[in-house]
Amino acid sequence: MTTAPESPSVPTPVGNRNGVSGAVTSEVPLLRLRGISKNFGAVQAMQNVDLDIYDGKVTALIGDNGAGKSTLIKTISGIWAPSSGHIYWNGEEVKIHTPRDASDLGIATVYQDLALCDNLDIVQNMYLGREETRLGLLDEIKMELAANQLLKDLAVSTVKSVRQLVGSLSGGQRQSVAVARAVMRESKLVILDEPTAALGVSQTAQVIELIRTLASRGIAVLVISHNLTDVFSVADRIAVMHLGTLVSSGPLSDYDTTSAVELITTGHTARATSSKTAAKKSTTK
Repeated sequence: MTTAPESPSVPTPVGNRNGVSGAVTSEVPLLRLRGISKNFGAVQAMQNVDLDIYDGKVTALIGDNGAGKSTLIKTISGIWAPSSGHIYWNGEEVKIHTPRDASDLGIATVYQDLALCDNLDIVQNMYLGREETRLGLLDEIKMELAANQLLKDLAVSTVKSVRQLVGSLSGGQRQSVAVARAVMRESKLVILDEPTAALGVSQTAQVIELIRTLASRGIAVLVISHNLTDVFSVADRIAVMHLGTLVSSGPLSDYDTTSAVELITTGHTARATSSKTAAKKSTTK
């Protein structure tokens, strides 16, 4: 395996910016993308993307429709193999050509449709395809206890019973179940695609708190969102896509709402200091 180039020095915090104490973030990115491009025939959907994702940090990926956000997360998730570029996981180069490759590394993606079965209860959804058995029979007690404990660990308190049908849950509760299913599979990176889309105020607050809880457990979170209010309330880092290119990335303190909107719409701004340039200089030394 190839070792990734050294990253620029990054301060090591004791928790995330939202005041949630958690695992100390490593200076070595959990996931590092270098020069990732994706072509569909003559169409260049994504070009030379460099991005670092850290343990215990929430990275918000923002951009207009068609900016390349979906292409990027599907490449990380193994839906599409990159046309060129390198992917490093914990400092070692890896190949992600299938969703199984991503899952084996510890990457879980919760898409906007959540992929839940409304006619099954919470336990059945969380263990779908990975059921626990004992003496050839489903171990319902073990699965129910584990599901209850995981929801408790993730501070999901609005679900009355893990035997509720998923079809009876609110949007925020459904999102919590989908995230819990991803965490249950020992994921190290959870990708959330528009997790607060079409949710009310209280349900959005539940999902935001869930994201903070994931980061406090040392899990890297990549959130794709159009809602800048949500982004600035939960993110530690921001990455901006424009016309298939990552035009800026860095800590939240480098951005404000105005600079974020400028980057989304034009691909440049004088207000934000991008860390991408520093990262590129480091890789060329």
